[in-house]
Amino acid sequence: MSNLSPLGKPVTYTGQYDAGLLCPLDRRRSRDAIGVPAQLPFFGADIWNAYELSWLNERGKPHIAIATFCVPANSPNIVESKSFKLYLGSFSSTQVASVDALCDTLKRDVSACAGATVSVQLTPPVGFGQLMLGELGGVSLDRLDLDIEIDEPDASLLSADAKQAPIDETVVSNLLKSNCPVTGQPDWGSVQIRYVGPPIDHAGLLRYIVSYRHYADFHEQCVERMFMDIQRMCKPVKLAIYARYTRRGGLDINPFRASFDAPLPDNVRTARQ
Repeated sequence: MSNLSPLGKPVTYTGQYDAGLLCPLDRRRSRDAIGVPAQLPFFGADIWNAYELSWLNERGKPHIAIATFCVPANSPNIVESKSFKLYLGSFSSTQVASVDALCDTLKRDVSACAGATVSVQLTPPVGFGQLMLGELGGVSLDRLDLDIEIDEPDASLLSADAKQAPIDETVVSNLLKSNCPVTGQPDWGSVQIRYVGPPIDHAGLLRYIVSYRHYADFHEQCVERMFMDIQRMCKPVKLAIYARYTRRGGLDINPFRASFDAPLPDNVRTARQ
């Protein structure tokens, strides 16, 4: 992690715009640790929703919006989340000429931090009523009544019956929990797994998901570790994983990874988000 990261450190909040608050974290270090090759085996993006964005117009009147950022998975960096919160907060007492100017500034700064083009969408209050709530679809793994005594992710829990004909299946669990690798704070989430291939054992898959409960890593790396483990152990022809994490600091992060060039899923907020 960069020494410039504010995560786990005392900080001074500012309401004056400061792009220098954004802190990049190199994806490659974590990817090397879980065996992600240089030629990425997945497509996808990290969808961020920011609920605490406010700024002043040229007459000093505050405005608000919900901002959505789409960071491509092939960007060299992720944006450290606390630095993102501080950066967004720096607009709170900053006058901005127009919504378009704000959007352009956000896109420029966050793209520079991520090292790739990041898309930005602002939803004003008039559009809040059109924002949808919904749950991830699929067969619920949480229906299973299991004994589970696992403290760390264990890929050996995963298996698929290669003797069976391939199936196209989507499963979902709301029992995902991991932890911030710096502060130890809990990160709660739901995960949807779609695959085409030999049937994956549901009991082992649920145990595997729950085994992240005491694991410490960032949202993006947790999803990528899941992807790599399932790909290695179950050998699906196609695989897509989508996680929706609850918000902290006014931000939620929703990573999506797929082994095929799939469209990004709808950015529909779950009830817990």
